[in-house]
Amino acid sequence: MERFSRIIQVIGDDSFQRLQKSRITIFGLGAVGAWAAEMLARSGVGHFTLVDFDQIVKTNINRHVCAAESTIGIPKVEAVKARILDINPKAEVKALRLFADYTNRDQILDEKPDIVIDAIDSLGPKASLLEAIYNKGLRVISSMGAALKTDITTIRTGDLFKTTVCPLARNLRKYLRRRGIDHGILCVYSTELPDPEALKAPEEEAGDERYQRGRERNILGTYPPVTAVFGITIADLAVKMLK
Repeated sequence: MERFSRIIQVIGDDSFQRLQKSRITIFGLGAVGAWAAEMLARSGVGHFTLVDFDQIVKTNINRHVCAAESTIGIPKVEAVKARILDINPKAEVKALRLFADYTNRDQILDEKPDIVIDAIDSLGPKASLLEAIYNKGLRVISSMGAALKTDITTIRTGDLFKTTVCPLARNLRKYLRRRGIDHGILCVYSTELPDPEALKAPEEEAGDERYQRGRERNILGTYPPVTAVFGITIADLAVKMLK
């Protein structure tokens, strides 16, 4: 395929064919998840299941690969699906606009993807998803906290239970250890200490990304290169695991 000739030149045809046959499920199509999907599509992954409830809003424009004036109001799963198919029209993409929880999670995971990418940013849903993935014996790459970070040189990869600094990772470890899980979750994280002054959202923006379901989430500032590198690093890990 001409569109993938340059990556085939680097990794070889056999590895590329494995990518074409691979199935990736991505939970969370925010800045990190969308960038991971973008890089996986450009690397030749042939099958995607995309899971996200939200739609693109104006405050996504600084960091989301699909966010622009023309896509405001479009569900993130549909925007990312369109992006993938524009990159590779032969890709198979299932877009599920839903909030992943105990009522639908097992059905999604029962498709037995080759790799699951967890790019959810809420602690409770993220923790229960990781528990379900682990118990099903599926391979996973999980994104830790990318918000409030500005230094891409502090981004690391490793087992969740060996990470340092990241508060989200620390809370996930507590949850999972209580359920008998203490290893085996690959993640991308940052060792940068967040700036507490960045926690406060501008008042005029505070309504943009508060969701009606569940608890109100904090509005966290984001630096575009960091969220992009998180997503690209996840895609890099996935490609190397698959090829």
